[in-house]
Amino acid sequence: MLRILESKLCHLLQIENPIIQAGMAGGATTVDLLVGVSEAGGLATLGAAYMKPEDIRKTIKEVKSRVNKPFAVNLFCTTMDDNLTNLREVQSALNSFRQDLNITYGNSNIKTESLFDEQFQVLLDEKIPIISTAFGHLSTEKMQLAKERGIKVITMVTTVNEAILAEQAGSDVIVAQGSDAGGHRSTFDINTFPNGANIGTFSLVPQVVDHVNVPVVAAGGIMDARGIVASLALGAQGVQMGTQFLTCKESGIHPAYKDALLQSNEESTVITKSFSGRPARGIKNKFISEFENLGIEPLPFPSQNTLTTDIRKAAAKQNNPDYMSLWAGQATRLQKGNISAKQLICELMDEVKQMLGKM
Repeated sequence: MLRILESKLCHLLQIENPIIQAGMAGGATTVDLLVGVSEAGGLATLGAAYMKPEDIRKTIKEVKSRVNKPFAVNLFCTTMDDNLTNLREVQSALNSFRQDLNITYGNSNIKTESLFDEQFQVLLDEKIPIISTAFGHLSTEKMQLAKERGIKVITMVTTVNEAILAEQAGSDVIVAQGSDAGGHRSTFDINTFPNGANIGTFSLVPQVVDHVNVPVVAAGGIMDARGIVASLALGAQGVQMGTQFLTCKESGIHPAYKDALLQSNEESTVITKSFSGRPARGIKNKFISEFENLGIEPLPFPSQNTLTTDIRKAAAKQNNPDYMSLWAGQATRLQKGNISAKQLICELMDEVKQMLGKM
């Protein structure tokens, strides 16, 4: 039974253990976290979607200086054009939150930087071995550039049709991301699925496995050895985990965010567009409750995300989780808490091997 761990996925990505640490944008994936995951034989992923190109380059170089193992970088494959149709109405609603935080009211000078092309070029320049994408697959041109350099491409999907499109586009690995997952899921077309494709992980995984020929990775609500073994039984060749890594010692999230995670349970999270304009699962707090009670449609992503940046930053400075985006999956009771990423992976794999050995 232990041979099930010797998957094509591990050989393809040159990792020892079939665990991918999710590329969580927004500062969670510190250099220390990436190094710890890599040293434990998992695939570390830098969540670089909101990072400036020069910061991505600096982080990549630092990781390479500390560990000689492959790691991935995750980017968002979506347009970053602003849609400010109901800006005045949304800004007026957000100003009540700014008043609570004693910060300056928002204005109409909103512009989101579109950095994808420069970010992608940094990955090529720095010879990153693995690129991971959310919200879509790489374009034909960029996929060809990646293939020419021997880069492996991982694409996150939330439906079978998205998985088929990703494989046809040239993706080497597909992450089947269920609605249990924390944060932004990778639904390609938000116009078709305004709240994201809400298919549970263990319903989605076997259906994706049956319709593509590349390795499939299960993601969403997987926190322990039982989830890993169940994913393997459904045909996945590995798992991607995010929420479990957020409370690791090396995680870069705010201490108040960690506390909120450790105090949460399976009933704590909701799917909301309030913070970013794109559906994401997080712990329900004052910001989500009050914004949604107003009945105002948030601006589309990325405009709403840009608009709420000052609120989230002020909340972090004031140690106020009521106004932070507390992204989390649905299985937070299973968090291991304040341990190192390396210890987390080692414990998980020991438990997996014990379970499989009993079988």
